[in-house]
Amino acid sequence: MQKRGWEGLSEIPMNLRFPILVFDIETLTDLKAGAHLYHLDLPDTDVEQALTKIRRQESGMDFQRLPLHEIVCISGLWIDEKGFRLFSFSQENNSEAEMLTKFLSIFDKKQPTLISWNGSQFDLPVILFRAMYHGLSAPSLFDQGEIDNQKRYNNYQNRYHQRHVDLMDVMAMFNGRNFQKLDDIACLLGFPGKRGESGYHVPEYVRSAQWLKLTSYCEGDVLNTWLVYLRWLLLKGQLNQLDHQQLIQSTIDYLQTQTQQTEFLQVWQQTSQYTVFTADTFAQKN
Repeated sequence: MQKRGWEGLSEIPMNLRFPILVFDIETLTDLKAGAHLYHLDLPDTDVEQALTKIRRQESGMDFQRLPLHEIVCISGLWIDEKGFRLFSFSQENNSEAEMLTKFLSIFDKKQPTLISWNGSQFDLPVILFRAMYHGLSAPSLFDQGEIDNQKRYNNYQNRYHQRHVDLMDVMAMFNGRNFQKLDDIACLLGFPGKRGESGYHVPEYVRSAQWLKLTSYCEGDVLNTWLVYLRWLLLKGQLNQLDHQQLIQSTIDYLQTQTQQTEFLQVWQQTSQYTVFTADTFAQKN
């Protein structure tokens, strides 16, 4: 696990439910599981091509079925009264089962408000399938009231409650025709976005053991999601202008202590100039 330091928050807005966990995962195709599912007796290089061909025939796209996604990185931003903590688990030092065990254990200790982009349709289902694949238990995350009656309706799977906020879903008003890409929304709002990278780079990062690039990419998605979440809270009135401004500044202050996020901050300074609302983001402290 790559750990980051803490940066305290002052005068926490009362409308925020702490702790908050913003998260994202990166995945590859699980060649072993795919070969087993489709009875492919081929070398790994050929298995990948065969699975891609099968998937195109099934759906007309390359994107694999969710159970065939192997998790190679989980990143998160933890926010509570003490401040921020940015972290990543990757296959540099952990097996997939070890990463999942560490991530799922978070929910045994706390019940954070979970924030994601497309988490209800991708990240959480993949985590569910892969946890089952490895024989893991995660009642704190997947209980729907059978153990804790309070989670009968307000649980991490319920689409219309606030224990898990999938921003892509809620900002589309739960209409799939309105789904947008995180990169597009982040850029339009004056945030860094993916900065020229995409999920298509993940296999190369893993093959070439560029673990820092992998975790930086995944953490970038987490940070963009956090910034979009703050703007969404401002829209809904859960944050006023001053609260929003203070949380943005606290985020900047924290990231300035994180050497891995230097490039994210540099790009953010540039993209903040694209909208009138964000033009003074980095001038607020002066």
